[in-house]
Parts: sequence; C-alpha cells; structure tokens
Amino acid sequence: MFDDSVQVRCRRCRGVFRERARRLQNGYSRQCPTCEVVLFFDEDSPDQATRRAMKNAKRVRAALREAEAQQPSKRRVVRGSGRRSSYEAAEADAEESA
Repeated sequence: MFDDSVQVRCRRCRGVFRERARRLQNGYSRQCPTCEVVLFFDEDSPDQATRRAMKNAKRVRAALREAEAQQPSKRRVVRGSGRRSSYEAAEADAEESA
C-alpha cells in the first residue's frame, strides 16, 4: 500500500500541507492549516499550484483504483448473524443438558 495523499500549496502563505487524493475533486474546499484561508479546488483554476494538486490527485486515484482491482476479492464476513446472547446461550445449554 502507498500514500494516498498529495501535497497542496496555499496560494496565500505558500505553505505546503497534505490532503487525501479522494477528497480533492472539483468543488472541494478546505482551509489552509497555517493561514486559514479557504482554498477552492477546481481543475480549471488560475492558480498553478491548485491545478498541479488536482492533476496529482487524479493520478493517485487512478493508481488506487488499479491497486484495488488487482487485489483478490475478499469475502465479507457478516458478524452477529447466528450469534446468541449469553442469556440465550445459557438457556440452550440448559435445554441440551436436560
């Protein structure tokens, strides 16, 4: 498994932080953790750093989809079905011993 985040550079303070690639899509917004300006993410943004982050996020999402497709499918285990509470188990044990 690899890192699923991309670097984002703030347009105001030029600080760099990381954001998950699955979140970075058109219309997503986030506050810069340093200067708290709200950054809007769009592929057609005039800001080069935003466009670069969006392009990198698109590549990472494609790599994640490819990695998920290559993994063998795992069967989901449904927990709780067929289980009995301790009270029900005690009653069943009592009936069996009687």
